[in-house]
Amino acid sequence: MPSEPRAHPEDGQESLPSPRSEAGREGLAALLRSPGQALIGLDYDGTLSPIVSDPMAARPHPRAVPALRRLAPLTGTLAVITGRPAREAVAIGGLDQVPGLVVLGQYGRQRWEAGTLTAPPAPPGVDTARRELPAVLAAAGAPEGTWTEDKGDALAVHTRRAAEPERALDLLRAPLAELAARAGVELQPGRMVIELRPPGGDKGVALTQLRAERGSLAVMYCGDDLGDGPAFEAVAELRAAGIPGLADLADLVVDGPDGVVSLLAALATAMARP
Repeated sequence: MPSEPRAHPEDGQESLPSPRSEAGREGLAALLRSPGQALIGLDYDGTLSPIVSDPMAARPHPRAVPALRRLAPLTGTLAVITGRPAREAVAIGGLDQVPGLVVLGQYGRQRWEAGTLTAPPAPPGVDTARRELPAVLAAAGAPEGTWTEDKGDALAVHTRRAAEPERALDLLRAPLAELAARAGVELQPGRMVIELRPPGGDKGVALTQLRAERGSLAVMYCGDDLGDGPAFEAVAELRAAGIPGLADLADLVVDGPDGVVSLLAALATAMARP
C-alpha cells in the first residue's frame, strides 16, 4: 500500500487520513458511525507484515498485533484474509493474541477462529500439480534461486531470490499455465510469485461471504498485491448494492505495513470516542 510518507506518532494519537474518493469517504463515515456492524478485512503479507525473501520469516509489523487488539473489541468483525494456510498465518503472526479475530487462509478455503481450524480436503488437481511441478520447472530452465513453497492446498513458485526475478517469472508463466490447465487448478500471479491453487475461490468471494454471514453494514479491506484485486472488486460490488465500503488503491493509500498499523490505530481511537 504505497503512499506519501507521514509522521507516525504513538498509537492512539494518529489522525485518520482522508479518502480520495467520495465513495471512500462515505465508507469511512459508515465504519465510524456503526463500528459494531462493520467488517474490516486485511491481507497479511505486505499489509500487516513486510515482504521478505523467506515467507516463514514474515513477522508482523511490531505495532500490528497491538493495533489489532485495540480494534477487535470495537469492530463487529475483524478478519485476516490471506493466501497462506490459516494456521501458518496465526502461528507466524501471533494472531491468536487478537480476541475474536477470524483468519481466512488459502484465499478463504480455510478458516481459523477461536483456536479451531476448519478446511475442506485438497482437490486431486493439487496433487497432480505437485507431482509434475519439478519436471516442469526443470524443462523450463528455471533460474537458480527459483524455489517452490508447498502450502498443502496450493503450490507457490517464487522467483524473488533469482538474480533477475522478473525475467525468471516471465520465463515460467507459460509452462506453469499449461500445468495448471492440465491439473485443473488456477494460476494466481503475485509479487515475484506464481501460485497454483484450487479453483473457485478468491479473496473477493471470502470477503463477500463473511460480510453476508455477519450482516455487516460497512466494509473496509486493506491489501497490496494482485491477489487482493478480487477483494477490492468485491468492495465496489457491495457499494453498488448499497453497502458502504472502503478499499485502498482507489480510496485510500498508505505507506506499507507502517501506514496500515497507523491507520488501524487511528480507527481504533476514532471508534472509541463517545
